[in-house]
Amino acid sequence: MINIIKADGKNEVEFLSKIEERSRNTNNDVTAVVTEIINNVRENGDKAVKEYTIKFDGKAPENFEVSKDEIMSAVTECEPEFIVTLKKAADNIRDFHSRQKQQSWLTTKDNGVIMGQRVRGLARVGLYVPGGTAAYPSSVLMNAIPAKIAGVGEIIMVTPPMKDGKPNPNIMAAAAIAGVDRVFLMGGAQAIAALAYGTESVPKVDKIVGPGNIFVATAKKLLYGNVDIDMIAGPSEILVLADETANPKFLAADLMSQAEHDKLASAIMVTTSETLAYETVSQIERQVQMLSRKDIIETSLTNYGVIIVCDTMEKAVAMANKLAPEHLEVCCKNPLEYIGKLDNAGSVFLGNYSPEPLGDYFAGPNHVLPTSGTARFFSPLSVDSFVKKSSFIYYTENALAKDKEDIMRFAETEGLTAHANSIGVRFE
Repeated sequence: MINIIKADGKNEVEFLSKIEERSRNTNNDVTAVVTEIINNVRENGDKAVKEYTIKFDGKAPENFEVSKDEIMSAVTECEPEFIVTLKKAADNIRDFHSRQKQQSWLTTKDNGVIMGQRVRGLARVGLYVPGGTAAYPSSVLMNAIPAKIAGVGEIIMVTPPMKDGKPNPNIMAAAAIAGVDRVFLMGGAQAIAALAYGTESVPKVDKIVGPGNIFVATAKKLLYGNVDIDMIAGPSEILVLADETANPKFLAADLMSQAEHDKLASAIMVTTSETLAYETVSQIERQVQMLSRKDIIETSLTNYGVIIVCDTMEKAVAMANKLAPEHLEVCCKNPLEYIGKLDNAGSVFLGNYSPEPLGDYFAGPNHVLPTSGTARFFSPLSVDSFVKKSSFIYYTENALAKDKEDIMRFAETEGLTAHANSIGVRFE
């Protein structure tokens, strides 16, 4: 099911190339379909969205927008225990992200110059939330709460209706708890296009966030520039860094928890213990028999899973940094000592009792993370994702007079004489 390979400069390179190729694959057929949907929605608005909703979801709701009363009533319709859990998770997420908020600032100089930066939330953000069998209320909390903290003026959520044309109550409850302002029952590329361009009923947004299938991801990619997006997410992935002290039962469970997402998901373990590697495989074979998504897990681990045995922890850490995984678990004797060594990861889980699902649902840090090695230069979704910044400058006449020759020299060196004139004309 999952292979064990020894790092020898060749075996691991071949496997990593396979992972990279998976991320580069582009489905031209999907792009063509999504392009057609986007153009149709841009030209025909709600009419096009309704047609696609009937085609893909089976039934279109009588009204796209869910009433405020219906959103709030979901809190009382769901299982009370689940509502308690949602509220606890929301509190943790809110506490973590509130520490990320930046303030506007200014600085003054002795010559009267004033400079600074103004930080404020975006006016309107669109949040896509999958529905149906892949309904993730956790995504509502992870996207909407940081946006609220950032000061976003209005959060517009879109989510596909269920087969009966009604909203998923768990998603509605999460929307109510997270403070989503408006909800529309629509999904797929058509919903992304509606958010990007606006329709008769859906307001145009400044940024679109949230997970989705390949059609949703492709629509976000194609519309980037017309509207901002969070990131272009690839298949989910985990890397588990383990030494000989790790528990193979835990390791197997954690690898499979990520593999069950998708047949394209990647679950990798890097260890210095060959004995631990074989014990983990044995545990996978035992535990997978009891899991509901057994077929998906086995396909994922067969195609994109591997256990790599390295000679030293230094080499294991170097490999982790090269892979730059979405999720990185450190199951080692002294996990905290690796914080300063692991530079490329979306989110790091330290120790045997910090499994990846802890971050998916409850702890507080965001679960919207860079994939496909982009953790080398991308960061997790945060309050910063929902703000825009403007700088401001105020110079007195005397201050500008002191600097004018340097500024004009720069402009003339670059051949921009009108720039130089803009400065010089003030002192003729």
